[in-house]
Amino acid sequence: MSEQNQRKERDSLGEVSVPAGALYGAQTARAIQNFPISGRAMPRVFISAVAAIKHAAAQTNGELGLLDGRRVEWIIAAAEEVMDGKWDDQFPVDVFQTGSGTSTNMNVNEVIANRAIQLAGGELGSKTPVHPNDHVNLGQSSNDVIPSAMHISASVEMHYWLLPELRRLADALAAKARQFDAVVKIGRTHLQDAVPIRLGQEFGGYAAAVDKSIERLIHDLSNLAELAIGGTAVGTGLNTHERFAAGVCRRLSEGFEIAFREAADHFAAQSILDTVAATAGDVKTAALTLGKIASDIRLLASGPRCGLGELVLPAIQPGSSIMPGKINPVICESVIQVACQILGIEAAISAGAMGGVGSIFELNMCMPMIAVNLLDSIALLSAAAEAFRTRCIDGLQANAARCSDLVEHSLAMCTVLAAQVGYDAAAEIAKTAFATGKTVRQVAMEKKVLPAEKLNELLDPMRQTGR
Repeated sequence: MSEQNQRKERDSLGEVSVPAGALYGAQTARAIQNFPISGRAMPRVFISAVAAIKHAAAQTNGELGLLDGRRVEWIIAAAEEVMDGKWDDQFPVDVFQTGSGTSTNMNVNEVIANRAIQLAGGELGSKTPVHPNDHVNLGQSSNDVIPSAMHISASVEMHYWLLPELRRLADALAAKARQFDAVVKIGRTHLQDAVPIRLGQEFGGYAAAVDKSIERLIHDLSNLAELAIGGTAVGTGLNTHERFAAGVCRRLSEGFEIAFREAADHFAAQSILDTVAATAGDVKTAALTLGKIASDIRLLASGPRCGLGELVLPAIQPGSSIMPGKINPVICESVIQVACQILGIEAAISAGAMGGVGSIFELNMCMPMIAVNLLDSIALLSAAAEAFRTRCIDGLQANAARCSDLVEHSLAMCTVLAAQVGYDAAAEIAKTAFATGKTVRQVAMEKKVLPAEKLNELLDPMRQTGR
């Protein structure tokens, strides 16, 4: 880029060239040069969370008499534009940067400061009348801003996206449980025939499992609402007002309609990311739950003629480039892949959160990577849950005739007879049925082990499924 398209800025290390029209400044420019790693910038939701902190900080500092009214107005206006995504192209710093996220914090400080300068009629890069450190970052450190932004962005994504999608999925599964309650099918353990179960009972179990995931994530959401802001560099709160953190948390709570609060212990909040690690673990568990449900549905719908064929998938796309008429369980496969991806993501988060790798003494040094991975896992699971519900579960149908036929031909039907004729006699019935290709009912009738009326009563599949 020619010199006429550049402006010169200075930071504590000296002069730096910055694109003439850029809202970011010297420290961002250095970070662009220093971290050409992945080509992936921090996600918008995270940048928005950092800007929300700057917005709340400016209001609070103004209220405390630490920042004059004009600067407060300019910073607030600039921060709101960042939160709305107006300047997304001004946040190019790579995810894999300084472990504290200082480069991203300064990127936001510089953009807000320079935009505030524009609003004030000043010159880009002049740091007058708004300075990125002295004014936008007043009362803050990267070390408390970045973990706070991590909690805020994850809370927002969970509260407004993931949890609603999981609730809708649980409701859809519960609706299928009611719809399928009269359909009796054969149970399977070890991939072998087991005693009968209602298809509705299976789907009720799926719904309950998703509900349990929701409960765990709600608990995580409560813990994520605790913010590190106010601890500044190492948790001592140096250079911040004693009422600063409470004021910022109050304003963030009002803005996001989530009850954020100051950390009970700032040293723990900044050096130990156990809340984030626990949340990532529960997102992973929820993903594995969806993956298990998707895997079951894929198998139960196998066929349609040469597999289990107990479920009928909605036909949403051709399944083969060579076999006409083939319909594949594509949504189930997508959900399973998401579960695998989130499993790997959680491993990276856990590695970054543990002491000796990412967290040493008063600071975790893998925060940008952890933040992005946590947000990725939440977004992946949210989108997968929606697709699973709308493109698979809602249109899923039971093949009641196939279910009934498989139950009648199952050797496991002899299980109910064991309580009446003994285990060994029931086993003989099963062996004979297998050898002759007859049903358990047919063999038991031939052997006259019980009166026909009693036998038919016991072998009623619905009766065997309990409540």
